[in-house]
Amino acid sequence: MKSIDQIRIVFEDPSVIVIDKPAGLLTMGTETERSKTVYSALRKYANHKKPAEKIFIVHRLDREASGLLVFAKTIQAKARLQDQFKDHSAGRRYIAVVEGRVTADDFQIQSYLAENRAYRVYSTPNKKIGKLAVTHVHVMKRNPKTTLVEVRLETGRKHQIRVHLAERGHPIIGDKSYGGRSNPIRRLALHGVHLEFRHPDTGKPMRFDSRYPKAFEAL
Repeated sequence: MKSIDQIRIVFEDPSVIVIDKPAGLLTMGTETERSKTVYSALRKYANHKKPAEKIFIVHRLDREASGLLVFAKTIQAKARLQDQFKDHSAGRRYIAVVEGRVTADDFQIQSYLAENRAYRVYSTPNKKIGKLAVTHVHVMKRNPKTTLVEVRLETGRKHQIRVHLAERGHPIIGDKSYGGRSNPIRRLALHGVHLEFRHPDTGKPMRFDSRYPKAFEAL
């Protein structure tokens, strides 16, 4: 399987490219970092093809997290894929390790998320400034001081999983920004394990899976 700068290419055809992002790498550039990103690496890869191809961002994954992402290679594919994320027909599941023992086996977290001037996301009762976010959580394994959970996103807001779990009293391991107190594996314990969508050209269901890091098991 092909890899580019530690980015594993899971699937590629003329319209889409699915990759497995390593932790510590931005999806796209910021004001302070423009070159060391998934987007930059894929653009370089696409530009060296004959004929050269284009890369379009469809959705993002936090720098500290790892896992599956899909990029489009045509503007039409980008629009069709983003429509699926907007109408929630595209599916995403994540594995996370959180601090503390989560008591409920299955539960839903719903709130309106807003972002302050310090770029910190938080829940608000004000529907005018917040965007609806819905997160489904399933407990996979309880440890003495941590819990391994599977998270399914119904909506895809910035830092949604991190904020919802932290506000529930269970910040993700390694998430100092949202109250995490421990960081034994020197990264955020969050990995995108499953991605599904309809192919933007054919409408065929596409499903991809990625194994979460073994280090999560020891937390």
